[in-house]
Amino acid sequence: MFDWSNSAYNLVITSTIFPAYYTAITTTATTGDRVSFFGISFINTALANYSLALAYLIMVFTLPVLSALADNSGNKKTFMKAFTYLGALACMGLYFFKLNTLEWGIICSTLAAMGYIGGVLFNNSYLPEIASVDEQDRVSAQGFAYGYTGSVLLQIICFVFVLKPEWFGIIDPTFAPRLSFLLVGLWWIGFSQIPFRKLPNGRPKAKSESSASLRKGFQELGQVWGKIKDLKGIKKFLTAFFFYAMGVQTTMLVAAAFGEKILHLGASKLIITILLIQLVAILGAYLMSFLAKRMGNIQVLSIVILIWVAVCVSAYTIHSEMQFYGLAAVVGLVMGGIQSLSRSTYSKLIPTDENDTTAFFSFYDVTEKMAIVIGLFSFAFIEELTNNIRYSALCLALFFIIGLFFLVQMLRQNNRPKDSLKNVL
Repeated sequence: MFDWSNSAYNLVITSTIFPAYYTAITTTATTGDRVSFFGISFINTALANYSLALAYLIMVFTLPVLSALADNSGNKKTFMKAFTYLGALACMGLYFFKLNTLEWGIICSTLAAMGYIGGVLFNNSYLPEIASVDEQDRVSAQGFAYGYTGSVLLQIICFVFVLKPEWFGIIDPTFAPRLSFLLVGLWWIGFSQIPFRKLPNGRPKAKSESSASLRKGFQELGQVWGKIKDLKGIKKFLTAFFFYAMGVQTTMLVAAAFGEKILHLGASKLIITILLIQLVAILGAYLMSFLAKRMGNIQVLSIVILIWVAVCVSAYTIHSEMQFYGLAAVVGLVMGGIQSLSRSTYSKLIPTDENDTTAFFSFYDVTEKMAIVIGLFSFAFIEELTNNIRYSALCLALFFIIGLFFLVQMLRQNNRPKDSLKNVL
Protein backbone atom coordinates (compact mmCIF):
# COMPACT_ATOMS: atom_id res chain seq x y z
CA MET A 1 0.00 0.00 0.00
CA PHE A 2 2.98 2.33 0.35
CA ASP A 3 3.79 1.61 -3.30
CA TRP A 4 0.11 2.30 -4.06
CA SER A 5 0.29 5.68 -2.31
CA ASN A 6 3.57 7.12 -3.62
CA SER A 7 3.56 5.77 -7.19
CA ALA A 8 1.02 8.45 -8.13
CA TYR A 9 3.86 10.97 -7.84
CA ASN A 10 5.99 8.98 -10.25
CA LEU A 11 3.27 8.86 -12.92
CA VAL A 12 1.47 12.21 -12.59
CA ILE A 13 4.38 14.45 -11.55
CA THR A 14 7.37 12.79 -13.20
CA SER A 15 5.92 11.35 -16.40
CA THR A 16 2.71 12.98 -17.59
CA ILE A 17 0.71 15.98 -16.36
CA PHE A 18 3.41 18.02 -14.62
CA PRO A 19 5.95 17.94 -17.51
CA ALA A 20 3.22 18.90 -20.00
CA TYR A 21 1.89 21.68 -17.75
CA TYR A 22 5.37 23.00 -16.96
CA THR A 23 6.41 23.16 -20.61
CA ALA A 24 3.15 24.83 -21.66
CA ILE A 25 3.14 27.64 -19.09
CA THR A 26 6.88 28.38 -19.43
CA THR A 27 6.76 28.70 -23.23
CA THR A 28 5.55 32.17 -24.19
CA ALA A 29 5.37 34.31 -27.31
CA THR A 30 7.73 36.92 -25.87
CA THR A 31 10.48 34.82 -24.29
CA GLY A 32 10.08 31.52 -26.15
CA ASP A 33 11.30 28.60 -24.06
CA ARG A 34 13.54 30.68 -21.77
CA VAL A 35 12.64 31.44 -18.16
CA SER A 36 14.15 33.53 -15.39
CA PHE A 37 14.87 31.66 -12.16
CA PHE A 38 15.93 34.03 -9.39
CA GLY A 39 17.23 36.39 -12.08
CA ILE A 40 19.18 33.73 -14.00
CA SER A 41 18.05 32.78 -17.52
CA PHE A 42 17.55 29.09 -18.37
CA ILE A 43 15.93 27.02 -21.09
CA ASN A 44 12.73 25.81 -19.41
CA THR A 45 13.35 22.07 -19.81
CA ALA A 46 16.99 22.44 -18.81
CA LEU A 47 15.96 24.14 -15.57
CA ALA A 48 13.55 21.30 -14.77
CA ASN A 49 16.26 18.72 -15.43
CA TYR A 50 18.80 20.61 -13.34
CA SER A 51 16.41 20.72 -10.39
CA LEU A 52 15.65 16.99 -10.68
CA ALA A 53 19.36 16.19 -10.91
CA LEU A 54 19.98 18.31 -7.81
CA ALA A 55 17.33 16.35 -5.91
CA TYR A 56 18.97 13.04 -6.84
CA LEU A 57 22.47 14.26 -5.99
CA ILE A 58 21.40 15.55 -2.58
CA MET A 59 19.73 12.23 -1.78
CA VAL A 60 22.72 10.24 -3.02
CA PHE A 61 24.91 11.87 -0.39
CA THR A 62 22.40 12.08 2.47
CA LEU A 63 20.51 8.78 2.28
CA PRO A 64 23.39 6.56 3.45
CA VAL A 65 23.81 8.71 6.55
CA LEU A 66 20.08 8.96 7.24
CA SER A 67 19.59 5.21 6.80
CA ALA A 68 22.44 4.47 9.18
CA LEU A 69 20.93 6.88 11.70
CA ALA A 70 17.54 5.20 11.30
CA ASP A 71 18.99 1.75 11.92
CA ASN A 72 21.04 2.99 14.86
CA SER A 73 18.06 4.60 16.58
CA GLY A 74 15.47 2.03 15.47
CA ASN A 75 13.05 4.66 14.17
CA LYS A 76 13.07 4.03 10.43
CA LYS A 77 9.30 4.55 10.28
CA THR A 78 9.76 8.11 11.53
CA PHE A 79 12.15 8.81 8.66
CA MET A 80 9.75 7.13 6.25
CA LYS A 81 6.94 9.37 7.47
CA ALA A 82 9.08 12.50 7.24
CA PHE A 83 9.96 11.91 3.58
CA THR A 84 6.37 10.97 2.77
CA TYR A 85 4.97 14.17 4.24
CA LEU A 86 7.73 16.23 2.61
CA GLY A 87 6.95 14.81 -0.83
CA ALA A 88 3.17 14.90 -0.48
CA LEU A 89 3.04 18.46 0.89
CA ALA A 90 5.40 19.61 -1.87
CA CYS A 91 3.02 18.12 -4.45
CA MET A 92 0.14 19.93 -2.82
CA GLY A 93 2.22 23.11 -2.94
CA LEU A 94 2.37 22.78 -6.73
CA TYR A 95 -1.30 23.78 -6.74
CA PHE A 96 -0.02 27.36 -6.43
CA PHE A 97 2.47 26.97 -9.32
CA LYS A 98 1.96 29.38 -12.19
CA LEU A 99 4.39 31.23 -14.46
CA ASN A 100 4.65 34.15 -12.02
CA THR A 101 5.51 31.71 -9.21
CA LEU A 102 8.15 29.77 -11.15
CA GLU A 103 10.65 29.70 -8.28
CA TRP A 104 8.01 28.24 -5.96
CA GLY A 105 7.12 25.56 -8.52
CA ILE A 106 10.73 24.49 -9.04
CA ILE A 107 11.40 24.35 -5.30
CA CYS A 108 8.27 22.28 -4.69
CA SER A 109 9.03 19.88 -7.53
CA THR A 110 12.57 19.39 -6.18
CA LEU A 111 11.32 18.72 -2.64
CA ALA A 112 8.68 16.32 -3.99
CA ALA A 113 11.38 14.31 -5.75
CA MET A 114 13.46 14.18 -2.57
CA GLY A 115 10.44 12.99 -0.60
CA TYR A 116 9.72 10.26 -3.09
CA ILE A 117 13.34 9.05 -3.23
CA GLY A 118 13.69 8.96 0.57
CA GLY A 119 10.38 7.21 1.10
CA VAL A 120 11.26 4.48 -1.39
CA LEU A 121 14.51 3.70 0.43
CA PHE A 122 12.86 3.12 3.79
CA ASN A 123 10.00 1.23 2.17
CA ASN A 124 12.46 -1.14 0.47
CA SER A 125 14.36 -1.73 3.70
CA TYR A 126 11.24 -3.26 5.30
CA LEU A 127 11.10 -6.14 2.80
CA PRO A 128 13.41 -8.57 4.65
CA GLU A 129 11.63 -7.74 7.94
CA ILE A 130 8.06 -8.40 6.85
CA ALA A 131 8.55 -11.31 4.42
CA SER A 132 10.44 -14.58 4.72
CA VAL A 133 13.01 -15.42 2.06
CA ASP A 134 10.62 -17.66 0.14
CA GLU A 135 7.96 -14.91 0.13
CA GLN A 136 10.11 -11.89 -0.78
CA ASP A 137 9.75 -12.26 -4.57
CA ARG A 138 5.95 -12.41 -4.26
CA VAL A 139 5.69 -9.51 -1.80
CA SER A 140 8.03 -7.34 -3.85
CA ALA A 141 6.07 -8.08 -7.02
CA GLN A 142 2.78 -7.37 -5.25
CA GLY A 143 4.11 -4.03 -4.08
CA PHE A 144 5.06 -2.97 -7.60
CA ALA A 145 1.75 -4.24 -8.97
CA TYR A 146 -0.18 -2.24 -6.37
CA GLY A 147 1.96 0.78 -7.21
CA TYR A 148 1.19 0.59 -10.92
CA THR A 149 -2.51 0.00 -10.24
CA GLY A 150 -2.87 2.86 -7.79
CA SER A 151 -0.99 5.33 -9.97
CA VAL A 152 -3.08 4.48 -13.03
CA LEU A 153 -6.33 4.91 -11.08
CA LEU A 154 -5.38 8.38 -9.89
CA GLN A 155 -4.01 9.22 -13.34
CA ILE A 156 -7.40 8.42 -14.88
CA ILE A 157 -9.16 10.60 -12.30
CA CYS A 158 -6.78 13.47 -13.08
CA PHE A 159 -7.20 13.01 -16.83
CA VAL A 160 -10.96 13.44 -16.52
CA PHE A 161 -10.39 16.92 -15.07
CA VAL A 162 -7.61 17.77 -17.53
CA LEU A 163 -9.24 16.52 -20.73
CA LYS A 164 -12.88 17.37 -19.89
CA PRO A 165 -12.79 20.52 -17.71
CA GLU A 166 -16.11 21.68 -19.14
CA TRP A 167 -17.85 18.81 -17.32
CA PHE A 168 -16.99 20.52 -14.04
CA GLY A 169 -17.41 24.12 -15.11
CA ILE A 170 -13.65 24.74 -15.04
CA ILE A 171 -12.71 27.88 -16.98
CA ASP A 172 -9.10 28.52 -15.88
CA PRO A 173 -6.93 26.25 -18.10
CA THR A 174 -4.32 25.96 -15.33
CA PHE A 175 -6.80 24.81 -12.67
CA ALA A 176 -7.20 21.16 -13.74
CA PRO A 177 -3.45 20.38 -13.81
CA ARG A 178 -2.92 22.18 -10.49
CA LEU A 179 -5.84 20.26 -9.00
CA SER A 180 -4.11 17.06 -10.15
CA PHE A 181 -0.98 17.99 -8.18
CA LEU A 182 -3.12 18.60 -5.10
CA LEU A 183 -4.83 15.23 -5.54
CA VAL A 184 -1.45 13.47 -5.78
CA GLY A 185 -0.45 14.91 -2.41
CA LEU A 186 -3.72 13.94 -0.76
CA TRP A 187 -3.58 10.43 -2.28
CA TRP A 188 0.03 10.02 -1.12
CA ILE A 189 -0.65 11.08 2.47
CA GLY A 190 -3.99 9.31 2.73
CA PHE A 191 -3.07 5.81 1.59
CA SER A 192 0.33 5.87 3.29
CA GLN A 193 -1.49 5.83 6.62
CA ILE A 194 -2.26 2.13 6.02
CA PRO A 195 1.39 0.96 6.06
CA PHE A 196 2.24 3.50 8.78
CA ARG A 197 -0.31 1.83 11.07
CA LYS A 198 0.88 -1.70 10.30
CA LEU A 199 4.66 -1.58 9.81
CA PRO A 200 6.94 -2.20 12.82
CA ASN A 201 8.92 0.72 14.20
CA GLY A 202 12.27 -1.04 14.12
CA ARG A 203 14.68 -2.07 16.84
CA PRO A 204 17.26 0.38 18.25
CA LYS A 205 20.86 -0.72 18.57
CA ALA A 206 21.94 -1.66 22.06
CA LYS A 207 23.45 1.16 24.13
CA SER A 208 23.02 3.69 21.36
CA GLU A 209 23.19 7.29 22.52
CA SER A 210 21.32 10.03 20.70
CA SER A 211 24.08 12.55 21.34
CA ALA A 212 26.50 10.40 19.34
CA SER A 213 24.00 9.21 16.72
CA LEU A 214 25.50 11.21 13.86
CA ARG A 215 29.02 9.86 14.49
CA LYS A 216 27.64 6.35 14.86
CA GLY A 217 25.72 6.82 11.62
CA PHE A 218 28.92 7.49 9.72
CA GLN A 219 30.65 4.59 11.47
CA GLU A 220 27.82 2.22 10.60
CA LEU A 221 27.94 3.35 6.99
CA GLY A 222 31.61 2.40 6.82
CA GLN A 223 30.93 -0.92 8.50
CA VAL A 224 28.21 -1.84 6.02
CA TRP A 225 30.47 -0.93 3.10
CA GLY A 226 33.16 -3.16 4.59
CA LYS A 227 30.66 -6.03 4.81
CA ILE A 228 29.55 -5.54 1.21
CA LYS A 229 33.16 -5.67 0.00
CA ASP A 230 33.60 -9.05 1.69
CA LEU A 231 30.39 -10.50 0.24
CA LYS A 232 31.26 -11.28 -3.36
CA GLY A 233 27.71 -12.21 -4.30
CA ILE A 234 26.11 -8.97 -3.17
CA LYS A 235 29.03 -6.91 -4.51
CA LYS A 236 28.74 -8.44 -7.97
CA PHE A 237 24.98 -8.02 -7.95
CA LEU A 238 25.28 -4.33 -7.03
CA THR A 239 27.77 -3.88 -9.88
CA ALA A 240 25.45 -5.61 -12.33
CA PHE A 241 22.49 -3.62 -11.00
CA PHE A 242 24.40 -0.35 -11.39
CA PHE A 243 24.93 -0.90 -15.10
CA TYR A 244 21.58 -2.32 -16.12
CA ALA A 245 19.76 0.26 -13.96
CA MET A 246 21.39 2.94 -16.12
CA GLY A 247 19.52 1.50 -19.08
CA VAL A 248 16.24 0.77 -17.28
CA GLN A 249 15.84 4.09 -15.50
CA THR A 250 16.99 6.17 -18.48
CA THR A 251 14.53 4.39 -20.76
CA MET A 252 11.68 5.06 -18.35
CA LEU A 253 12.52 8.77 -18.17
CA VAL A 254 13.10 9.41 -21.89
CA ALA A 255 10.49 7.10 -23.48
CA ALA A 256 7.90 9.83 -24.01
CA ALA A 257 10.43 12.32 -25.39
CA PHE A 258 11.86 9.65 -27.70
CA GLY A 259 8.42 8.84 -29.12
CA GLU A 260 7.63 12.50 -29.72
CA LYS A 261 10.99 13.30 -31.30
CA ILE A 262 11.14 10.28 -33.61
CA LEU A 263 7.47 9.76 -34.52
CA HIS A 264 5.79 13.05 -33.49
CA LEU A 265 2.98 11.18 -31.73
CA GLY A 266 1.50 14.10 -29.85
CA ALA A 267 0.62 14.45 -26.17
CA SER A 268 -2.54 12.32 -26.14
CA LYS A 269 -0.88 9.31 -27.78
CA LEU A 270 2.14 9.60 -25.53
CA ILE A 271 -0.12 9.59 -22.46
CA ILE A 272 -1.84 6.46 -23.74
CA THR A 273 1.56 4.87 -24.27
CA ILE A 274 2.66 5.63 -20.72
CA LEU A 275 -0.56 4.15 -19.35
CA LEU A 276 0.01 1.06 -21.50
CA ILE A 277 3.49 0.67 -20.02
CA GLN A 278 2.14 0.99 -16.47
CA LEU A 279 -0.62 -1.58 -16.99
CA VAL A 280 1.61 -4.15 -18.68
CA ALA A 281 4.19 -3.65 -15.92
CA ILE A 282 1.69 -5.12 -13.44
CA LEU A 283 1.66 -8.36 -15.41
CA GLY A 284 5.44 -8.24 -15.72
CA ALA A 285 5.99 -7.97 -11.97
CA TYR A 286 3.89 -11.08 -11.27
CA LEU A 287 5.29 -12.99 -14.26
CA MET A 288 8.89 -12.49 -13.15
CA SER A 289 8.03 -13.56 -9.61
CA PHE A 290 6.42 -16.73 -11.00
CA LEU A 291 9.41 -17.52 -13.21
CA ALA A 292 11.92 -16.80 -10.44
CA LYS A 293 10.42 -19.56 -8.29
CA ARG A 294 11.00 -22.07 -11.07
CA MET A 295 14.23 -20.86 -12.64
CA GLY A 296 15.99 -18.73 -10.01
CA ASN A 297 16.30 -14.96 -9.74
CA ILE A 298 19.63 -14.50 -11.51
CA GLN A 299 18.62 -16.68 -14.45
CA VAL A 300 15.39 -14.74 -14.94
CA LEU A 301 17.18 -11.40 -14.61
CA SER A 302 19.68 -12.51 -17.25
CA ILE A 303 16.88 -13.37 -19.68
CA VAL A 304 15.12 -10.06 -18.99
CA ILE A 305 18.32 -8.12 -19.68
CA LEU A 306 18.69 -9.88 -23.03
CA ILE A 307 15.19 -8.65 -23.85
CA TRP A 308 16.24 -5.13 -22.86
CA VAL A 309 19.18 -5.34 -25.28
CA ALA A 310 16.72 -6.27 -28.03
CA VAL A 311 14.54 -3.29 -27.03
CA CYS A 312 17.47 -0.90 -27.42
CA VAL A 313 18.36 -2.29 -30.85
CA SER A 314 14.72 -2.13 -31.92
CA ALA A 315 14.46 1.50 -30.80
CA TYR A 316 17.31 2.30 -33.19
CA THR A 317 15.39 0.87 -36.17
CA ILE A 318 11.79 1.80 -35.27
CA HIS A 319 9.83 3.84 -37.86
CA SER A 320 6.08 3.34 -37.38
CA GLU A 321 3.56 4.20 -34.69
CA MET A 322 2.47 0.59 -34.26
CA GLN A 323 6.09 -0.49 -33.81
CA PHE A 324 6.42 2.07 -31.04
CA TYR A 325 3.31 0.76 -29.27
CA GLY A 326 4.58 -2.79 -29.54
CA LEU A 327 7.96 -1.77 -28.17
CA ALA A 328 6.23 0.10 -25.33
CA ALA A 329 4.32 -3.07 -24.40
CA VAL A 330 7.58 -5.04 -24.22
CA VAL A 331 9.20 -2.28 -22.15
CA GLY A 332 6.27 -2.37 -19.73
CA LEU A 333 6.51 -6.14 -19.37
CA VAL A 334 10.23 -6.19 -18.55
CA MET A 335 10.19 -2.88 -16.64
CA GLY A 336 7.91 -4.11 -13.87
CA GLY A 337 9.66 -7.47 -13.71
CA ILE A 338 13.23 -6.20 -13.52
CA GLN A 339 12.46 -3.63 -10.82
CA SER A 340 10.54 -6.06 -8.62
CA LEU A 341 12.97 -8.94 -9.05
CA SER A 342 16.02 -6.72 -8.50
CA ARG A 343 14.65 -5.53 -5.15
CA SER A 344 13.83 -9.01 -3.89
CA THR A 345 17.13 -10.48 -5.18
CA TYR A 346 19.12 -7.89 -3.28
CA SER A 347 17.00 -8.51 -0.18
CA LYS A 348 17.82 -12.23 -0.34
CA LEU A 349 21.55 -11.52 -0.62
CA ILE A 350 21.63 -9.52 2.62
CA PRO A 351 22.97 -11.78 5.40
CA THR A 352 20.11 -13.12 7.49
CA ASP A 353 21.79 -12.12 10.76
CA GLU A 354 21.91 -8.44 9.83
CA ASN A 355 19.73 -5.94 11.70
CA ASP A 356 20.80 -2.83 9.76
CA THR A 357 18.80 -3.62 6.63
CA THR A 358 18.11 0.07 6.02
CA ALA A 359 21.82 0.79 5.73
CA PHE A 360 22.20 -2.10 3.27
CA PHE A 361 19.30 -0.81 1.19
CA SER A 362 20.78 2.68 1.18
CA PHE A 363 23.61 1.31 -0.93
CA TYR A 364 21.03 -0.20 -3.26
CA ASP A 365 19.20 3.10 -3.62
CA VAL A 366 22.38 5.17 -3.96
CA THR A 367 23.54 2.78 -6.68
CA GLU A 368 20.28 3.28 -8.56
CA LYS A 369 20.32 7.08 -8.16
CA MET A 370 23.91 7.37 -9.43
CA ALA A 371 22.95 5.13 -12.35
CA ILE A 372 20.12 7.54 -13.21
CA VAL A 373 22.47 10.53 -13.23
CA ILE A 374 25.08 8.81 -15.41
CA GLY A 375 22.51 7.19 -17.70
CA LEU A 376 20.68 10.44 -18.42
CA PHE A 377 23.95 12.32 -18.94
CA SER A 378 25.21 9.67 -21.35
CA PHE A 379 21.93 9.65 -23.28
CA ALA A 380 22.00 13.43 -23.68
CA PHE A 381 25.73 13.59 -24.49
CA ILE A 382 25.49 10.94 -27.24
CA GLU A 383 22.50 12.69 -28.80
CA GLU A 384 24.37 16.00 -28.74
CA LEU A 385 27.49 14.37 -30.16
CA THR A 386 25.72 12.52 -32.98
CA ASN A 387 22.66 14.77 -33.39
CA ASN A 388 20.59 11.57 -33.51
CA ILE A 389 18.61 10.30 -30.53
CA ARG A 390 18.52 6.82 -32.07
CA TYR A 391 22.24 6.39 -31.33
CA SER A 392 21.54 7.27 -27.70
CA ALA A 393 18.98 4.46 -27.49
CA LEU A 394 21.34 2.02 -29.18
CA CYS A 395 24.19 2.82 -26.80
CA LEU A 396 21.99 1.97 -23.81
CA ALA A 397 22.37 -1.65 -24.90
CA LEU A 398 26.01 -1.47 -23.80
CA PHE A 399 24.98 -0.82 -20.19
CA PHE A 400 22.72 -3.87 -20.23
CA ILE A 401 25.46 -6.05 -21.70
CA ILE A 402 27.91 -5.04 -18.96
CA GLY A 403 25.27 -5.76 -16.32
CA LEU A 404 24.63 -9.17 -17.87
CA PHE A 405 28.35 -9.97 -17.69
CA PHE A 406 28.37 -9.57 -13.91
CA LEU A 407 25.18 -11.60 -13.49
CA VAL A 408 26.81 -14.44 -15.43
CA GLN A 409 29.75 -14.24 -13.04
CA MET A 410 27.31 -14.79 -10.17
CA LEU A 411 25.96 -17.91 -11.84
CA ARG A 412 29.46 -19.37 -11.69
CA GLN A 413 29.70 -19.20 -7.90
CA ASN A 414 26.51 -20.99 -6.96
CA ASN A 415 28.09 -23.13 -4.25
CA ARG A 416 29.28 -20.40 -1.92
CA PRO A 417 26.92 -20.19 1.08
CA LYS A 418 28.87 -17.19 2.38
CA ASP A 419 27.29 -15.14 -0.38
CA SER A 420 23.77 -16.55 0.19
CA LEU A 421 23.51 -17.29 -3.52
CA LYS A 422 21.50 -20.41 -2.83
CA ASN A 423 18.49 -18.12 -2.29
CA VAL A 424 18.67 -16.51 -5.73
CA LEU A 425 20.05 -19.17 -8.06
